[in-house]
Amino acid sequence: MFELFENLTNWLRGLPLLITILATGVYLTVRSGFFQFRHFGYIVKNMFSKERRQEGGDDGKSLTPFQAISIAIGGTVGVSNMSGVATAIATGGPGALFWLWIAALLAMVIKMAEVTLAVYYREKQPNGEYQGGPTYYMQKGLGGEKKLPFWKLFAVLFGGCIFMTWFITLQNYTVSEAVGSTFHLPYIVPSLLYVAAIYLIIIGGVKKVGVISSYMTPIMCMLYIVGSLAILVVNFDKLPETFGLIFKGAFTTQAAVGGFMGAGVATAMRLGFARSVYSNEAGWGTSPMIHASAKTDHPVKQGLMGAFEVFADTIVVCSMTGLVVIITGYWNSGLAQLWVIADFTTVFPTFVNVATLFILSGTFFKLLKDYKARYMGIGKVDKDMALFYEDKKEKEEK
Repeated sequence: MFELFENLTNWLRGLPLLITILATGVYLTVRSGFFQFRHFGYIVKNMFSKERRQEGGDDGKSLTPFQAISIAIGGTVGVSNMSGVATAIATGGPGALFWLWIAALLAMVIKMAEVTLAVYYREKQPNGEYQGGPTYYMQKGLGGEKKLPFWKLFAVLFGGCIFMTWFITLQNYTVSEAVGSTFHLPYIVPSLLYVAAIYLIIIGGVKKVGVISSYMTPIMCMLYIVGSLAILVVNFDKLPETFGLIFKGAFTTQAAVGGFMGAGVATAMRLGFARSVYSNEAGWGTSPMIHASAKTDHPVKQGLMGAFEVFADTIVVCSMTGLVVIITGYWNSGLAQLWVIADFTTVFPTFVNVATLFILSGTFFKLLKDYKARYMGIGKVDKDMALFYEDKKEKEEK
């Protein structure tokens, strides 16, 4: 039974997932005018500007934009950035890192689109907090606007697989294994401490998580990057060879070396794209739920932070892991981990969510056009355009 389950999962996260992410990423990139490439500097500037980080103030209920992206990055930078990237390279060879980069560049606009739609279709609760995410834009976009009857099926499939991650997750095990093996402790000890620490944080609600993440996430990322850079500096003489392995392995069959069994271009590409989804969660539909809670006056503003999230998570952090794994020789040690369960909980929500993004892409492009006119001086501002779905419904009812 498990073999059948494993074969199905491996097939879905292979060519079907690769085509889905590649096709949607290229489509959104072209239709948006190659926004993540042409305006990359603007995306970074938007992220670090003082005005953006302090936008809307802190009302004690809603997340600030910076708190929202801190939670999102804090959730993505972790298991897949370390063991996920290591496993992809150990199985698909150094070339998998190249395809991880390509997937991330396309994923920037995918994450930007899903975050933008999540903010646009979100709902304001009686207590002043905002809630949104894929199920909201499935219901309101597919069901309410497009009148598509299958939106309920999409929502159930998406919600069901996301709910599974409450019980089937690699985070606790990976952390426990790393701490336990390093300090020679039984895995149950760091596991229980990990659970206790998480409980103390989440018991205060999403606002407390946001406040803590806004301090911890930048520190966590910087420590990881500095530690990785230290290893790369020590092995500086091997960097040219490392990049040679990456680019050569991306386009040619890689022979068996040490514990590495060898891999073709298709395997490297498949693993690169699959690990990209689990790493930056673009298309998975998880982080839009957090971004939808942010206090912002334009959906695309938060969407830009989603694009930066992918860049920080994959292009920066995953690159550090990949380079360290290759330069130290870990990639051909023969060590790999079983990711079947994690892939199963990722691949089904991704298919459903990305299909929804494709159908609702027209709304994303309208919002992007409006944002460029209002804040970038590109085009003419339509003063009558409703920037949120709830505002649009109110206008229609009057």
